Amino acid sequence: MSVVGRIQEDLAAARLRDPAARSSWEIALLYPGLHAIWAHRVWHALWQRRLRFLARAGSQVTRWLTGIEIHPGATIGRRFFIDHGMGVVIGETAEVGDDVMLYHGVTLGGRQRERGKRHPTIGDGVAVGAGAKVLGAITIGARSVIGANAVVTRDAPQDSILVGIPAKARPRKPGEDTRALLAAPEYYI
Repeated sequence: MSVVGRIQEDLAAARLRDPAARSSWEIALLYPGLHAIWAHRVWHALWQRRLRFLARAGSQVTRWLTGIEIHPGATIGRRFFIDHGMGVVIGETAEVGDDVMLYHGVTLGGRQRERGKRHPTIGDGVAVGAGAKVLGAITIGARSVIGANAVVTRDAPQDSILVGIPAKARPRKPGEDTRALLAAPEYYI
């Protein structure tokens, strides 16, 4: 896909996921989550070409400008959207699938100091509520929802709902509205 095609896809994803979005121009110019993603694509390309210092330096400038830290080694899928964004941290070995949405204050972080895979893998279509922490080399299955302020340290199957500290997974019920989980940290199972 061309660069212009990816940008158009990102703008469409933002319009789909943010009811406050008024126009593509507004999104392109004023959404720091998109700026961080677009910059990450550049830094990730440099990282893959083994220009590691330049990639890390660029990612730090992006962090300073947007308040969003995405390590250039992280793998990010298509139509990824970060709403608001301040305080989002995505670690080096994190893998994020397509159509994923994160709210502000989310951490996709590690729990160990050893080299190798130490950050989470997030499946396609996952939504992660504000302040949630997803820690360690775990896998969150496709179409799962992680509630606000949840602390997730274990794998979860697809179509799960994860809430609490530590988060416990339960299956989604057919037709269940999960929007409250993303906004209400007091919601527990």
